Amino acid sequence: MVLKKKKEIQVDAFILECQELETLRSFADAEDQNLASLLLHCVQLSDGIHQIYSMKQIVTLLKKMDRNSACSPMIKCCLDIIGVMYFSLGAKNPLKKMLASSLNGLPEQLTTEAVHSFVRCLKEELKTTDLCLYRKVMDNLASCMENFSLGKASINNLFKEVLQFLQKSVLEIQEENRQLSGNSIVETRLMHDLLMAIKVSMMLLQKVQENFQGSLWRKPGSLVWQSMCGLLKSFTNFLMNEGLLPTVQTTSGLAVILFTKTMFEPVEKLPCLVSDLLLRSVKCASVPEWFVSSCECLCTEELSDSVLLSLCHGALAMLEWKNGSMSENGEKLLLDIALVLLSLASRLKESNMAVSLSRILAIWTNSALDVLESSSQNLKSSLNGNSNTTGKLLEYVYTHWEHPLDAVRHQAKLIFKNILRIHQATLKGSVVKSGPFFSMLTESLLSLEWHVKGKYASLGCLVECVGVENILTVDRTIPAQILDVMGDQSLAPYASDLLETMFINHKSHLISAFQKNIWINHWHDTWVSPLLLILCEGNPDQTTYVIDYYLPKLLKCSPDSLSYMIKILQASADANIGSCNTRGALGALMACLRTARAHGHLQFREIVRDDLLSIGCVKQGLVHQHNQVRVDALGLLCETHRSTEILTMEEMQLIQFFITYNLNSQSPAVRQQICSLLKKLFCRIQESSQVLYKLEQSKTKQELIKESAKWDHFATLQQYKDFMSSICDKLFEALFPGSSHPTRFSSLTILGSIAEIFSAPEGQTQAVFRLAQEIDPTRVQMLIQCFASTFEEVKVLAFELLMKLYDRLDLQDFENLHLLFQAAMDLSISTKPYDCVTASYLLNFLIHHKGLLNVCLKNQQVADTFQIDEDMSASTMEKNTLAVIKYLLSNLEREIFQAEKSLLQAAASFPMYGRVHCITGALQQLPLNNLTLMTEWRQMVTKLILMSYRLSSVVSPIVQSSSPEGLIPMDNDSETAGRLQMILHEIQPRDTNDYFTQAKILKEHHRVDFAKLTDDEPVENVCTEIRGKEGQTCDVTAQMVLVCCWRSMKEISLLLGMLCKLLPLQTVSESSDGLIAVEQVKDIGDYFKHHLLQSRHRGAFELAYTGFVMLTEILSRCTNESLRTLPQQWLYNVLEEIKSCDPSSKLCATRRSAGIPFYIQALLASEPKNKTNLLKMTMNELVSLAVPVNESLNIIPQVHALNILRALFRDTRFGENIIPYIADGIQAAVLGFTSPVWAVRNSSTLLFSTLITRIFGVKRGKDENSKKNRMTGREFFSRFPTLYPFLLQQLEVVARTMDRCGHSPVYRSREMAGRALVPFVMINQIPHTVQSLLAGLPECTNPCIRQNSVHGMLLQVFHLLGSYLESKHRVNSDLQQGLVDIITCIKAKVWLAKRQNPCLVTRAAYLDVLVVLSDYLGKSRRKGIELFGFWEEISKVISASELMTGIYYFSAIPGFTQYLQSITKLIISVLSVAADPDFSNSSSPVAEQMMNSSSMVVHLLQSDFHEVRLPMLETVLLWWKQVNSKQATEEKMGPLSLLSDLEVILLRMAMKEKHPECFCKVLEILHCMDLRNVLPRTQDSIKMNPKEFLNWAMNIISASDSIKIQSIALKLASKLVTHLVQNCQEVMESEMRQWIQLVTSCCGDEEQTAIRLAAAEVLINITPLFLTNQKLILGLSSTLAMWKCVVLLLQSEELIVRDTAADVIRVAQSQSNICNKTEFAFRVVNASMALDLAFGILCELLQQWNQTSAGVPVLLEWLLGEDEQKKDLETTTLMEDDNLFNKGEVNFWAETLTNVRQLSKHLFLLIPATRLNLPDQGEFLRLARRASDQAKLVTQHLKELPPTPEFSKTVEFTRLAIQNERISTCLKILTLLELDDDACKNKENPEK
Repeated sequence: MVLKKKKEIQVDAFILECQELETLRSFADAEDQNLASLLLHCVQLSDGIHQIYSMKQIVTLLKKMDRNSACSPMIKCCLDIIGVMYFSLGAKNPLKKMLASSLNGLPEQLTTEAVHSFVRCLKEELKTTDLCLYRKVMDNLASCMENFSLGKASINNLFKEVLQFLQKSVLEIQEENRQLSGNSIVETRLMHDLLMAIKVSMMLLQKVQENFQGSLWRKPGSLVWQSMCGLLKSFTNFLMNEGLLPTVQTTSGLAVILFTKTMFEPVEKLPCLVSDLLLRSVKCASVPEWFVSSCECLCTEELSDSVLLSLCHGALAMLEWKNGSMSENGEKLLLDIALVLLSLASRLKESNMAVSLSRILAIWTNSALDVLESSSQNLKSSLNGNSNTTGKLLEYVYTHWEHPLDAVRHQAKLIFKNILRIHQATLKGSVVKSGPFFSMLTESLLSLEWHVKGKYASLGCLVECVGVENILTVDRTIPAQILDVMGDQSLAPYASDLLETMFINHKSHLISAFQKNIWINHWHDTWVSPLLLILCEGNPDQTTYVIDYYLPKLLKCSPDSLSYMIKILQASADANIGSCNTRGALGALMACLRTARAHGHLQFREIVRDDLLSIGCVKQGLVHQHNQVRVDALGLLCETHRSTEILTMEEMQLIQFFITYNLNSQSPAVRQQICSLLKKLFCRIQESSQVLYKLEQSKTKQELIKESAKWDHFATLQQYKDFMSSICDKLFEALFPGSSHPTRFSSLTILGSIAEIFSAPEGQTQAVFRLAQEIDPTRVQMLIQCFASTFEEVKVLAFELLMKLYDRLDLQDFENLHLLFQAAMDLSISTKPYDCVTASYLLNFLIHHKGLLNVCLKNQQVADTFQIDEDMSASTMEKNTLAVIKYLLSNLEREIFQAEKSLLQAAASFPMYGRVHCITGALQQLPLNNLTLMTEWRQMVTKLILMSYRLSSVVSPIVQSSSPEGLIPMDNDSETAGRLQMILHEIQPRDTNDYFTQAKILKEHHRVDFAKLTDDEPVENVCTEIRGKEGQTCDVTAQMVLVCCWRSMKEISLLLGMLCKLLPLQTVSESSDGLIAVEQVKDIGDYFKHHLLQSRHRGAFELAYTGFVMLTEILSRCTNESLRTLPQQWLYNVLEEIKSCDPSSKLCATRRSAGIPFYIQALLASEPKNKTNLLKMTMNELVSLAVPVNESLNIIPQVHALNILRALFRDTRFGENIIPYIADGIQAAVLGFTSPVWAVRNSSTLLFSTLITRIFGVKRGKDENSKKNRMTGREFFSRFPTLYPFLLQQLEVVARTMDRCGHSPVYRSREMAGRALVPFVMINQIPHTVQSLLAGLPECTNPCIRQNSVHGMLLQVFHLLGSYLESKHRVNSDLQQGLVDIITCIKAKVWLAKRQNPCLVTRAAYLDVLVVLSDYLGKSRRKGIELFGFWEEISKVISASELMTGIYYFSAIPGFTQYLQSITKLIISVLSVAADPDFSNSSSPVAEQMMNSSSMVVHLLQSDFHEVRLPMLETVLLWWKQVNSKQATEEKMGPLSLLSDLEVILLRMAMKEKHPECFCKVLEILHCMDLRNVLPRTQDSIKMNPKEFLNWAMNIISASDSIKIQSIALKLASKLVTHLVQNCQEVMESEMRQWIQLVTSCCGDEEQTAIRLAAAEVLINITPLFLTNQKLILGLSSTLAMWKCVVLLLQSEELIVRDTAADVIRVAQSQSNICNKTEFAFRVVNASMALDLAFGILCELLQQWNQTSAGVPVLLEWLLGEDEQKKDLETTTLMEDDNLFNKGEVNFWAETLTNVRQLSKHLFLLIPATRLNLPDQGEFLRLARRASDQAKLVTQHLKELPPTPEFSKTVEFTRLAIQNERISTCLKILTLLELDDDACKNKENPEK
């Protein structure tokens, strides 16, 4: 458990006024010992905490005063001062609360005087007339009544005055609120004051009841009565006022009922009055006059839903429901309240009201339980489970248990729970656990699908009520069913909560019924065994969520079950170690132990001591192929229940081992978990070290006899320090040149955690470790170089780490500082967009350096305008930031001037957006609210704003053109210059409001004459060849121009938005309190408005939106009235412009209305959360535009409205406030589908899609019928009731046309109609509907048959039948009879499947129906005499088909292809049924008809039509896979009986097959078959011997263009090679060479994933024979080539390829000749570990083969990587081409230097065992000379690079750095060989 630091409490001190202070001094004695002296000392303290301690002493002294002293003037004075102190303090001040609790215990003699003092003070308080101070008075009144006897007595004495004050304050606040309407800030404050006044009034009646004794106060002339009536009238007005805050209205409802209850007589009739109010049946003559005058509106006006809800709440909360005090009238009122609330439930849909209603309904159920304790039998009958009221309550629960609001769902659960309790309370006996009601509920809930979230909570309540045994009796598989659901994260929490409720209840039940050894086994079988099965074999998501949600709860319930789980998993851990897809028993064991340790059930020492898990197994887990197993193994080491648990040496070593192989994880989620777990570990080290330090300090004071323990602590602390140092070494080493993005991200994140956790707070002298001590200049340089990464998150992490360590950085080298600054400036104008990001981070880093100012001042323009003394009070960061921005701005202004002349020149040489980006970045890290150089900054802000406008004017014509993207010529041909001219001249928008009114036809005379244009209107530098930086010539593409323009617009928008958001506002023009003026803010708003409404480029207006949001957010909070009302004005204006349909409007009518939706989104999002007036107004306007009442000629407003609505519904910021408009949106979208205008239909479709997502949630899978995004009809129409009649009307229209669509001549229409019918038919009505449709099919004797109608009906039958047979919710008892009836109907119309039917399309459709039935009967294994006729008919259909008797059709005949596919599917279905032993051993007709099934298979395979061959081949392949996976046992032959003697047929097909897919399937089948049966038949069947067959297979790889064919051919050829080598004595040198060449070529980086995956599988299969065999069957060179393939595949960018290749190591490790040098044989490992093991195994094999002298040179060649050097050179050459977005080689996984370092590690171990003879040295000497020559070349190249090459020539610099290390490592290894040549003895690294 983590120890939390105590929050420091701040207490405001009390300050006494001078006059009272003097009075107190007059009573103080000289010795400062009397009460006055102590009180004087207390009030003079400046610390509130000290005042509390002092006051405690004073009150203690007061309590000791005797009776005589109590009347002394000093005591009275002190009490007066204490009274003043109490009423002066704030309500939340701890001193005030201390006074109240202390003064409660005053002796009686002092109490009277104290009350007098408090009354005087309170009386002064009540005289307050300042409205702003009313809240303070009300807070004091509330404090007095809150457990404070003196305060309550004071109020009691001043009861009338208090009432009058409250009445006055309520009226004045109400009037003030009316006058200040529109000022949201003041309105909010007044509303809270009003709320407090109402609460205090209620407290007064509830807490000070002495004043209501007797009847005097009830007289009409009484001041108390008048005040009460006045307050009641005010509260009634508040209740009826819908414009107040909902909380004010709700609280007013409580107050109305409370005041009425207090004032009304007789009390027995009060329930009748409340009932009449709720039912709107009040008769004014029958109620008191005072009530009518005070609450007239309640009696006479129509009450709104919110008023009714508040009154119901008031009645439930304020009336007494317990102990039978409400009598029969109260029981009637209770039922009436339920009636009203349930009627409101169907009307109140706004989120706030829905929450309130659910909460009040829950309160009602609690009140009902209270009443039932002593109620009449009538009420019990009315609330019984079978009653109407309970039924409606259950309906409410079912409707709202999946409500989008958590609060509503929670209340629905409480209501359901209370319904069960209410039902029990209505029955005889206190605990009833059975009965029809509970049985009905159980059956109803269990019948629901598990995707219904409300099912879980309700079942949990039911379990608590009736016991889990009653649930499990219905279905024992429920626990397993719930666990299966936990693969869905959205359901996992609900499922785990239900499971917890069930297994806790089950445990209690079993404990009471059985002995422990009996019940625990039964409990384990029910709850633990299914868990272990899922952990071992479940899918990754399911196992993850089960571990996270279920396992901890299970262990908490039964910690003893851990030993049972460990025992079960240990037994199978060795055999089931898992894979990349499953955890296996080892992974499950890791997860269980991790969870157990994290929750305190065991410690790591216990795991090791008790041999629960060996260290070797933990290591296997840490490098397991399965991501989550690795994370769990790490979690086992890092997560503990105690944050101060000491780390063991084993844990430290294992963590080091983990980091070595796991930094390079490609999964972001895994990286996040790794970094999080290691952060926990570092926190544990830090906290446990502090404990050790404290122990040391305490032990130094003890006797020397305990000195031995002291040494152990010091040793542990030293181990901690060494461990952390080694971790940091590994992490910095991982930042090597060319390291992958995942590696850098992980390393920097972990280093950042270390810097954060092991920082040295002020005052802490003892720290176990400090990262700063590990930093040297080299490591600083490594971090700076990370800024050059193409991933911004790496730049962020490196920057943050440098900032944490800034004090330790050595940047005093001025020249280096200058070079870095110049590099940043160069990058800021790079044409590569990502370079400016690097420049920004580099500048932000340099800004913290003192010497940067001098560098900036070298610029003359900056120096002239920057007269700042370095000794000024401004911080270094502020001065540097100002200087850098001036430097950037001076350059930018000059570049804008050039761009105004030639935008092409700017785009090619100095795109300006980089400068703006750097300015924004520099400003963001500066505290803009705390600046010193205000004058300079104010001038700078003005310049920046003007610069933004100027730059915008240059680039905006491009992004505001009609098609900024559509005019992009990507080529660099001779026409480019003309096209660029076209872009610059085509700036007038073509998609404004007149877009749809007239056609735009491009005629000849409209075309641009480039020659004429160039002659008449010359423009500077328009040629595509433009002189760029440094005078080089570069081509300019239109893409470069566009990117320059829209990115400039983007950066301007972000800069202006940031200026508005962060800069303090200058309220008065000449004031010095701000940096940005009101007028400037208004101008910026107009700028955003202009560009959002007119930009056409999405990138431009999306980013303008981001900046505009920053502006609108500050406007809504602004105190300046003119600024605060701007969003409202802008909104009104744009809505008017949309409605106006003005042809001259420049609003974009295409591109989904471009920036208009963004503009309105930003304006509405700025509205305060508690105010939705603008949103309501806008939605109403938009809905009216989206659903026009009459057909308008101009549909532009409708298109805009639909597009804007889509944007608003997508915006999550509007939350539940936008839900009430969903129904209107759906109607608008559906009606829009019928528009004749495409633009309306398109926008309607997009809106409809958005609304579906908003209603049902984000789609989580590709399955269109997924149950994860469903909602019951009850819930849907409860939330959107207006859609019921609307959709019903639309569906009626559709239903009338569906029959027409089903008979349509359009094929697609018939098909869609068939699918559309399924949702309309209830599941239990499907059999009858199918029979009706079948009965409607024509007889063969009909003279006129409409085939379109037949086809439509058959499609409907097909889809209905498929849906019915797949459904899990049909009644099985009805299924058998339904099937018999359907089969009878099908047999009656079977002629449609035969030749009697001339239409092949309908024949195919009928055959599809037969296939559906055949498949189902086969899978379900249904038998019976009634089904014999069906199989007979199918057999007749098949035997009489053209496929059996001969085909005379041509493929051009309509339906021919469909018919072939359908009849083939039917035959295959019947064959599958016939192959089932259960059928083949019976006397079924299907068995009799298909006795010669294998000949049927051959017949189909030999068909002339690939539509027949392909499905048959697919089925044969499936059968072979079943046979090979031993699914078909020898006893049950299954498909094996169908596969006999197919070898010859398949071989012949392989030679003749022309269809690619069929050919691929043939190869796959041959690959699956046993070659011992295939090869003996090649000579007779295809006239090839095995070698020729092998050559044929290998030639396919080269000849085919299909990746799938190449892949399977490679596998087949490799299988042939293996078989022939093992069984053939012939020499196959040429074949082996060709095969080796094929395998190696298929492993290349350029090959597609499928090919590389096939090669990896081949390498796995050949490993025992060729790679690890003690005999070099392939020879050393070829064997090493194969091993190099393994290495290449282990470095593949595709995870699946790496994981597959890693299995080579698993196979190799299992070979007997591979001796495992580690303590544990790693088997299932990740690619990083596999690569290391591969090099280790290879070096070991070289020694076994006695080939070290021949093998080491080859490995050294790998180390030098000459082939890779050539590739790098080609890549670098290609990259010289200026591709705008090319980021160079972005490696996501492969790391050259990781490969180099792992190989060199094993070579250094191998070299001592290598003994060279003189003849062997030649090759090594040649390598040494070559390496030495390369070293010189690399050194030369490094010297030729420009300054700071890591930024200016990143790719070249990285390549040379990698090669540098490769060469130096190679030279070191060669030196160890002690060669005679001097070349290898040059061990120095090449200099940069």
